[in-house]
Amino acid sequence: MSSHVRTLTNEDLPKVTELLSRRPFENVFVASRIRTGGLEAFMLGCDVWGYEEDGELVSILHHGANMVPVNGTPAALDAYVTRIGPIRTCASILGVADEALSLYDKLCRKWPGAWQRPREIRACQPLMVISGPPTVAADPRVRRIGPGDGDSYFEAAVAMYTEEVGVSPLDGTNGYRWYVDRLLETGCAMGIVEDGGVIFKSDVGSSTSNICQVAGVWLRPDLRGRGKSTPAMAAVVELCREQWQHVTLYVNDFNTTARALYRRVGFDEVGALATVLY
Repeated sequence: MSSHVRTLTNEDLPKVTELLSRRPFENVFVASRIRTGGLEAFMLGCDVWGYEEDGELVSILHHGANMVPVNGTPAALDAYVTRIGPIRTCASILGVADEALSLYDKLCRKWPGAWQRPREIRACQPLMVISGPPTVAADPRVRRIGPGDGDSYFEAAVAMYTEEVGVSPLDGTNGYRWYVDRLLETGCAMGIVEDGGVIFKSDVGSSTSNICQVAGVWLRPDLRGRGKSTPAMAAVVELCREQWQHVTLYVNDFNTTARALYRRVGFDEVGALATVLY
């Protein structure tokens, strides 16, 4: 059997699309990126590698700031690790839990050094999906947030990110502000505004033609514990389902409060992702 890794191009889109469709909920991040930017690095902002066996595309690797294996068989991961080398350029490794963690382990074993110093490993992040209406009443105050409330939404987004990831997204560039502005401009930001301030927020971070992935869920700390998040999330689901059939999200396994909230809204757990943060 012959096998090798190569950089993919737009000529490979049909094969890549078929591979991603095998696990559409797990692969929504990569599928969303490729749907928007294709497979050419000058548009996507990073390479996508393919692992082939006897000319058949078996696996792909999104080799960007987020490094994401798709259908990462042991042989494919070994081949990626050899090509990746000892220098880390990504900020995270993420994907289906066993594949992402195996890639991390193989990198640490073959290339001791920077790969062995993650800031945090989130080894089990249940992937949840709802494909029908929410099972609780929605908060009518939730709406799509536009640029007019951009400053307040940005402040809430920074607070959410810092609380969730453990570091601020503000790094001296305007990158995170650009990202939030894109959410506002494309109708992917949702929330509640009271007295000119955002008190609840949620984003659609990735999407395909019929699936979206919700991220960035945040409620102002002084309002927590009062049952406000459940109807707010129900409203997010209703807004998302105006455009997409399936609404997905993933959550840390230790966040039992959030997992219970999403189950109340009608989400079911369908798998598990993992994230290695550097």
